[in-house]
Amino acid sequence: MSEEAWETHAGWWQREYTDGADPEYEEQLLPLVDRHLAGAERVLDVGCGEGQVARRVCALGAGLVAGVDPTAAQLAVARERGGGPQYVRGVAEALPWRAGSFDAVVVSLVLEHVDPFETAVAEIARVLVPGGKFVLLLNHPLLQTPDSGFVIDHDLGEQYWRLGAYLRDDRAMEEVAPGVELTFLHRPLYRYVNCLAEHGLLVEHMDEPPPPAGFLELAPEYAHAATIPRLLVLVTRKHVS
Repeated sequence: MSEEAWETHAGWWQREYTDGADPEYEEQLLPLVDRHLAGAERVLDVGCGEGQVARRVCALGAGLVAGVDPTAAQLAVARERGGGPQYVRGVAEALPWRAGSFDAVVVSLVLEHVDPFETAVAEIARVLVPGGKFVLLLNHPLLQTPDSGFVIDHDLGEQYWRLGAYLRDDRAMEEVAPGVELTFLHRPLYRYVNCLAEHGLLVEHMDEPPPPAGFLELAPEYAHAATIPRLLVLVTRKHVS
């Protein structure tokens, strides 16, 4: 993950994607957190940013919620906003907790910025108790590959969703807002699933939710692709040997 870029653009993220500003978080991501982390007692949010997911887990009633992020500017705001979580500066590839410290881990829109991601998955598995849950939310590896997008072919009178080079790993700098460029790493889905399995994290639920209504209202150009999910949800359980 490019820590420098996230330090530079932390304010943009906080304005545009937190504290009720973003309909995808409000209508989709946070309700998914409610659904899949309800009842968890000790929860770690990896790549917590300014803490909105961690705060949400606290509101569910978890006894201990911790957030870890490499970005000082994000953690400063997370601590200011409070809400109950404990925050630590660190990276997903070297989590500063003992083995079996948590019964649930959540990673929301983070692994697509982490390279290599395999070390992060190994660390997540290490800090989970046997039988613990790992909830992974990703930009959809198939349908949101680099160079994918909605295409209108006026010559043929067709509309379709173009897929980029799905099977090839890709690193792309994307301008997600004027003056804001971030690195996105694409890998095919099998690499994530096989890596999870190698570390005893077995998929027990998968979801591909459609874009929420609030997002479509703000991005009318996406309405033609309303059946194309932007998000992939994998809920895994650490194998008990």
